[in-house]
Amino acid sequence: MNHSVVIDIGQVRVGMYVQLDVGWLVHPFLVNNFKITSQKQIQALKGLGLQSVRYVPSKSDVASLPAGPAQPEVAAPEPAEASAPAPAAEAKRSVDAWRYRIRSCEQRFVQVCSDYELLERTAQPSPAQARVVSEELVDSCLAEIDQAKDVVLHLLSEQIPDAAGSHSVNVSVLSLLLGRTLGMAGQPLRNLGLAALLHDVGKQVHPPAWGIHGMNVHQRAEGSAERVRYEMHVGESVAITERMALPADVSHIIAQHHEWADGTGFPLRLVAADLERSGQILCLVNGYDRLCNPLDTSAALTPHEILALLYSQYREKFLPEVLTAFVRMMGVYPPGSLIELNDGRFGLVTSVNSAYPLKPSIMVHDPGAVDGPLLLLELQASPQLGIRRGLNPSRLPRKVLDALLPRQRICYYFEKGSGVGPAKTL
Repeated sequence: MNHSVVIDIGQVRVGMYVQLDVGWLVHPFLVNNFKITSQKQIQALKGLGLQSVRYVPSKSDVASLPAGPAQPEVAAPEPAEASAPAPAAEAKRSVDAWRYRIRSCEQRFVQVCSDYELLERTAQPSPAQARVVSEELVDSCLAEIDQAKDVVLHLLSEQIPDAAGSHSVNVSVLSLLLGRTLGMAGQPLRNLGLAALLHDVGKQVHPPAWGIHGMNVHQRAEGSAERVRYEMHVGESVAITERMALPADVSHIIAQHHEWADGTGFPLRLVAADLERSGQILCLVNGYDRLCNPLDTSAALTPHEILALLYSQYREKFLPEVLTAFVRMMGVYPPGSLIELNDGRFGLVTSVNSAYPLKPSIMVHDPGAVDGPLLLLELQASPQLGIRRGLNPSRLPRKVLDALLPRQRICYYFEKGSGVGPAKTL
């Protein structure tokens, strides 16, 4: 059994085998467990802001610890048998490129959130300026989408700031992609994007009570002060977009973003025959994001569980072709889902390519891999692998959860799809 010692970051030196207890997007190294071979690696470790790391004497070239405080030994888990990892050099190229792609998506997401906050601040005092910001945001997203034959939707890390506009940005991204999946293009798709971006702007006028949103509004009594105040944001959002002199279709879509096909939505209790498809796209995506990101994170479900919930409890509330297209676009296991592969390993879905929605990219926990317990597998390049089932975090061993770090917040961004190679080691 290998034992590890928790040591101060200042005690780390060349020759030590260290284990990092941080997420796989936080550090620049190929794996979480490795031997220090240079002062450059030590400086990179110190640059992470860590106070301590775990050091494994039995795997190290260092005979003893330097002077300084060290904490008691703890037993490291025994590795289990697993498949052989991919060659390290090839894996490093793949993982470095993957990290760059994710961080690039995160930078764009953060910038869009910042621009959204600007339009929120200007929507009432300067609607013309807010219109310019809104149109530039949507047009930039459409330009990226139009250039891509297929699109890869990525799960972002929790290192991104908890921006106030993240819900509206998430909804905008998914609405544009769903509209595209349903064959929308040109001005109708642009109007959908604008409506998705601005659907909650009226909450600046009447901030709702904490914890209430469109999918749980019926838990408040009809006519109650909380519910009446919440439902007012739809009309306020419509009024603001009208003052922005946006196309009338934008306001019509926003007006329907809480209308359900079974007539139980609000504010007009419309039924399926009265609904526009764009309004239903926004309604479905808005509900999905609210379920993915509840204010009470202790009750959060995984994206796979939420899709199952939409089918089991909310199926009658959405137009069938819209719900079916959404599942086809996201895959049965959307990014952020926890899964078990058909070979028994556990993983976290990180990305879905619109061309291969049933073959996502997965961060797999493989404790037997010599270069570390995490592998990045792209199922479309691994035909022998498949997903056996989706899992709730409570069904996974603690050490697997600690390694995979399932998200408390589900945020997405996209990039142009590209070909993939064989499975790579992280």
